[in-house]
Amino acid sequence: MSLINTQILPFNATAYVNGDFKEYNNESIAGKWSVFVFYPADFTFVCPTELEDLAEHYAEFQQLGVEVFSVSTDTHFSHKAWHDSSDAIGKVTYPMLADPTHQLARNFQVLIEEEGLALRGTFVVNPEGQIKAMEVHDNGIGRDAKELLRKVKAAQYIAKNPGEVCPAKWEEGAKTLTPSLDLIGKI
Repeated sequence: MSLINTQILPFNATAYVNGDFKEYNNESIAGKWSVFVFYPADFTFVCPTELEDLAEHYAEFQQLGVEVFSVSTDTHFSHKAWHDSSDAIGKVTYPMLADPTHQLARNFQVLIEEEGLALRGTFVVNPEGQIKAMEVHDNGIGRDAKELLRKVKAAQYIAKNPGEVCPAKWEEGAKTLTPSLDLIGKI
């Protein structure tokens, strides 16, 4: 079953963020757009390139009213140690959620049970707590923060403009489509 348009399940997690530990749960993120970016583990190889890319685009997400959460099955202590020892991760100012009990990874259906690690899963969640976009793939394939920004903008656009849809490669300001009988066979 797809998670699209489903409500995120209740969770509690500790994050390392801006030199401190902070508690988050499903209620604390309500009313705001959120992005959850799952990755396998701290101190690995593809992961720091992705989290650094997100850090470099974090201000753009914030301008859209979106909070970014990176999530792995490591502890918040491990997140702090990684943040303090890696130049790439040192750039991260968004919350790094710890999921050592695997609650979040299970909730978002990205847990690799036999390894205790998460797949690379990305989830865009609207202010009502519904998953509006998701992407899950093999752990050897890194993601692109610019493409994630594009998806967030598209999700926000269609939320504000019911009845319209964003075509392939849609960028903010580009033409959208309004599905109707008149369009059938003309695209």
